[in-house]
Amino acid sequence: MVYENYAQCYEKQVVDLWNTCCAFDPIDVGKFRRQAIFDDNFDQGLSWVSREGDKVLGFAFGTKRKFPYLERGLEPQRGWINVLFVDPDARGAGVGTELLRRIESEFKTRGVASITLGAYSPSYFFAGVDPANYPEAVAFFEGQGYVAGDERFSMGRNLHGYQVPKKTRERQAALEEQGYRFKSFDYSYSLDLLDFLYRELGAGWKRNALMSMRDGTAEDKQFLVIDPNGKICGWCMRGIDGNPMRFGPIGIAESERNNGVGSVLLDLYCFEMACRGIYRMYFITTDEPGRRYYSRHGFEVIRTFVDYRKEIA
Repeated sequence: MVYENYAQCYEKQVVDLWNTCCAFDPIDVGKFRRQAIFDDNFDQGLSWVSREGDKVLGFAFGTKRKFPYLERGLEPQRGWINVLFVDPDARGAGVGTELLRRIESEFKTRGVASITLGAYSPSYFFAGVDPANYPEAVAFFEGQGYVAGDERFSMGRNLHGYQVPKKTRERQAALEEQGYRFKSFDYSYSLDLLDFLYRELGAGWKRNALMSMRDGTAEDKQFLVIDPNGKICGWCMRGIDGNPMRFGPIGIAESERNNGVGSVLLDLYCFEMACRGIYRMYFITTDEPGRRYYSRHGFEVIRTFVDYRKEIA
C-alpha cells in the first residue's frame, strides 16, 4: 500500500470512492472542488490518498486554518478531519488508521491541540458524525480515542398545502396592532440589516445576508421583522448554498425573544416558500432546544449528528 499526498490526478477516483463509501452524502466533482480543494484553507500536506498500483483505496483530508474566519480568527489550536473513507474491500487492514495517523501527526507539528470530526465552517461536508447512517465510523473513531459530545439535528418539513396556523395569525395581528411589521427585504434596509445581524447574531449571519445582497437575490430570499420604532428586530432567509429548499438562518433580537415574534416569522416564511412553489424546507443543524422549538412548528428530524473530538496536546 502506498500513501501519498493528494494530487489532482486522483480527483475522479476520490469522488467515485466517496460516493461508494459515503452513500448517504454523494457529491460530484464540482462540489468536491468548491468545498475541498478550492477552500482557502485546503492544504495538500493534510490531504492523503492510499493506493495499490493506480487504484485509490482510501482518502482523508484535514484542515487547519491559514486564514482567519470572521470573529473566530485562526483558531490556532484547532484542527478538523473533514472526511476519511476506505474502500469496503480494503477495510480491516489498517488503511484508515494510517491515513488518520498521518493527519494527526501533521496536526501536532503545527500546534493543534484539539481535533473535531467534520463541522468545519464554512465549508463542511458533515455537521458531525451520523451514527445512524455511518455506524462503522463511530466504531472506528471511538477506537482511535475520539469522544462523543453534543447531538445536533438536521430537520425539515413538508409544505404541500401549508397554511399559517390560526393562533399565529392571531399573534401576528396583535403584534401588528403594537406597530410591528413583517415584510420582505428591500435594499433600503441594507445597512441597518447588516448592522443588526453583526450586533445581535454574529459575523457569520452578516456574511450570509451580505452574499445574498451582492448576488442580487436578497429581495427574493430574505424576510424582516420591523419593531414599532422602525428598527429591524428579526430576520430570516433561505438558499444560502443555492438550494431554494434550504431554510435559515433565522434570528430575533435578544430584547424581542419570548414574545412570539420568532414563531410568527417562521410560520409566515413557511407560507412564503409554499406560495413560491417550494414544497419542502430543511435546515442542516440545530441543538436540542432548537429541536424542541422546531418540532412544535411541524418539523421532523431528518438526521442526527454527534460532535466528536480528540485532544492531542
